[in-house]
Amino acid sequence: MRVVVALEATDQYVALPSSIRARVHALLRRLEYWPRVSGVKALRGPLAGQYRMRTGDYRVQFQLEPDQIVVVKIGHRDGFYDD
Repeated sequence: MRVVVALEATDQYVALPSSIRARVHALLRRLEYWPRVSGVKALRGPLAGQYRMRTGDYRVQFQLEPDQIVVVKIGHRDGFYDD
């Protein structure tokens, strides 16, 4: 499946330390194989309909669309879901 990174998430990705950026890049590559992706958690409450994957203390939040996956947020777990 096609993975699209939203503009805000692109800025967040670029701001990551290089070692974390490499790990997040690996998660983004794994998403191309949706739905055969392990480690995905559906979010609840106000974020229902979105999903997350994690690598260490960092999270990638995304949503499914009919023909693509849109990554909407990338960041450290501290305050990640506060928006």
